[in-house]
Amino acid sequence: MVQTTNKSHNNKPKLTNSSFRLCNNPLTHTFVDLGMSPLCESYLSLEQINQEEPFYPLHVHVCDHCYLVQLESYVSPEHIFTEYAYFSSYADTWLQHAQDYTDLMVERFGFDQESHVVEVASNDGYLLQYFVEKNIPCLGVEPAANVAKVATDKGVPTLVEFFGVECAQKLVEQGKQADLILGNNVLAQVPDLNDFVAGMKILLKAEGVITIEFPHLMCLMAENQFDTIYHEHFSYFSFITAQKIFAGHGLTLFDVEELSTHGGSLRIYARHQEDDSKPISDRAIALIEREQQAGFTEMECYANFDEQVKETKRKLLTFLITAKREGKTIAGYGAPGKGNTLLNYCGIRTDFIDYTVDRNPYKQGMFLPGTHIPIYHPDKIMETKPDYVLILPWNFKDEIIKQMSGIKEWGGKFVIPIPEVKVL
Repeated sequence: MVQTTNKSHNNKPKLTNSSFRLCNNPLTHTFVDLGMSPLCESYLSLEQINQEEPFYPLHVHVCDHCYLVQLESYVSPEHIFTEYAYFSSYADTWLQHAQDYTDLMVERFGFDQESHVVEVASNDGYLLQYFVEKNIPCLGVEPAANVAKVATDKGVPTLVEFFGVECAQKLVEQGKQADLILGNNVLAQVPDLNDFVAGMKILLKAEGVITIEFPHLMCLMAENQFDTIYHEHFSYFSFITAQKIFAGHGLTLFDVEELSTHGGSLRIYARHQEDDSKPISDRAIALIEREQQAGFTEMECYANFDEQVKETKRKLLTFLITAKREGKTIAGYGAPGKGNTLLNYCGIRTDFIDYTVDRNPYKQGMFLPGTHIPIYHPDKIMETKPDYVLILPWNFKDEIIKQMSGIKEWGGKFVIPIPEVKVL
């Protein structure tokens, strides 16, 4: 199980698996219940599909005190992330996003050869490679050894470790404090939020900057993005809740950008509270006001999401049942974590989808967890010419539609499942 006791430096109460990891309140209020599901990145070999497969509850709660939205921790991060199947570099759109980010940071804050950049959960070096190109010293901290090796092979120095206070103290002792600490889509995957944020506080230089990107809870709810919920994502954040987390460790959120990535994300900018060289921006103030007006500090705001998700399930199943009764063939595109949540919650197996494809060779030849849908190379679609292609990583739909535009030759159509079924 996940270590659930915060380090003593936090002076926080002892947490349990049935309490909120930010404030220790009990898990009382349901946000959405997605039933039982396997770990979304636990792809299966041919030999494994006839073996026992663990499923865990996907029951999400919301706190009436700190408004954190979270799952209980059923498995440890060591179990999930030590050998990981997600490689960021297989999405061209995401690589461009990383390169644009690097250019923005250098232009805005003037990072150069005298600076030090640390990325937590640096994956396969997809982002830090652009700092390396600019000769800016950097370090990745990545717990998955198989993914970290890819980063080091491309010249990105990478420490194979989980980030937190202990890791930060070790780096400071080695003289590796950071001018910039960044983390993209990692905050949701941290079981001990207090230890993680306290670690960044320790590692950050006096006038350094932290940027963290995560899917915006406001967008998740507005766009019905329930498939972004899975066991690897322990928590889900509004800007207001993120502000509480960082303030609790002497860090101020001084700016925020609203991004289109992953269906709508935030990039938050943090600094030491005592660093008055970076005033709080108008857009940070405006977003807090917008969230307050939308009700994110009132429980009524969260009450209807569960029923909204059930209706999306009914609509998708209605479409698939009708298509199959008409004799249509359906293939999937992608094998992302979000797709596995969607398919398992809706009970969609090979009775609806013949197979799916993915550009990541790590996944090809494997089977999706729970549903056991086989994964092939994208060329399979051109060979079998399905009537419909269900795009599971809908956040990359424009890139995928462009890549697979050849399906028009036989009248094939794309299906987008979120926020509701749309045929293109």
